[in-house]
Amino acid sequence: MENYYSLTEVADMLSVSKETLRRWDRNGKLTAIRHPINNYRAYKKEQLLQFEELGFIFSKKVDNKVKPKKTYSVIELFAGCGGLAIGLEKAGLKCLLLNDIDKWACLTLKKNRPKWNVANGDIKDISFRKYRSKVDVITGGFPCQAFSYAGKKLGFKDTRGTLFFEYARAVKEVQPVLCIAENVRGILKHDNGRTINGIISVLDELGYRILEPRLLKALFYRVPQKRERTIIVGIRKDIPIDYDFPHPHNKVYNLRDALKKGKLYRKDVPISVGSEYPKRKKEIMKQVPQGGYWRDLPLNLQKEYMMKSFYLGGGKTGMARRMSWDEPSLTLTCNPAQKQTERCHPEETRPFTVREYARVQTFPDNWEFCGSVSEQYKQIGNAVPVNMATEIGYSIIAFLNKC
Repeated sequence: MENYYSLTEVADMLSVSKETLRRWDRNGKLTAIRHPINNYRAYKKEQLLQFEELGFIFSKKVDNKVKPKKTYSVIELFAGCGGLAIGLEKAGLKCLLLNDIDKWACLTLKKNRPKWNVANGDIKDISFRKYRSKVDVITGGFPCQAFSYAGKKLGFKDTRGTLFFEYARAVKEVQPVLCIAENVRGILKHDNGRTINGIISVLDELGYRILEPRLLKALFYRVPQKRERTIIVGIRKDIPIDYDFPHPHNKVYNLRDALKKGKLYRKDVPISVGSEYPKRKKEIMKQVPQGGYWRDLPLNLQKEYMMKSFYLGGGKTGMARRMSWDEPSLTLTCNPAQKQTERCHPEETRPFTVREYARVQTFPDNWEFCGSVSEQYKQIGNAVPVNMATEIGYSIIAFLNKC
């Protein structure tokens, strides 16, 4: 029933904890009701009208799709196994060059798109000068690194030694109309805000007008996952056109949508390889209910599993965590069986398989990953969700169509 939102969904949508919602319930700010079907705590859509940031859920069905007026080209740096590249391709953009230092990620790109120009190697060794004025967009998800400050204003040369410097060098050499960087949520507060301010300062120095960085929630862009990415957009200063971020969808998909036949996929997730739990861990994890975690275990097993962590503070809600069919997946990491960030299948007592991991990231089922199982998990966990990348691609095309 789409007129109701669960406690978890509203917490994710508002970026607050479930305990905050319970407190709001107690003080009357937002009173939960019982869902008419499952009797769980829920909220009617109309109750969310008071939150301006959720206004989009009351709009009509969203369609960000737009066709390019001509061929638009992209260079993608730190491309990984292709999550962003697939999305941009689906939107209608042409990748002229993709670079990554990880050989397995590059083999994945080459295996699936033999005609793509994939450069496997250190970005420091690549010259981008031949692409000057021939590329519309540069994208890249460079690792988040702090900068050393030479003075009050951080300059381009002051970032040397960081991978952001290489991203900025590519922008300087190519001079694209648009440069887009994606990164983790934490970059906004990294090094007390100095990192994001340094990025803005450098791109401004290179001739780009930087929009206010935007945190996009993947679950609003047809992705069944609680993943967030910071998007930084720079527009060349001679271009007097504004860029609009993709409009969020009002439909939230859950893990069932990812792994079962339905609106996202035409068939159930294919069988594939995956890691397994050691014998004792599997015995303990069997006792965790769907949607539960270590605190749902008997006390003696809590102490056995958590060991010293049992006596420390904090919720540690990722430990011994079993996913729920009725919620989007927690953010995927590079390993589905890490103790701190457990991602256990909702019914079977095992980590997600490789293809299940890929489904949660909205990769197509025919996209093959190279390397060992652990390498495949790493590639998928580091990727930008394909469906969110597609929506970003449409927003890029809508901008370029106006230029």
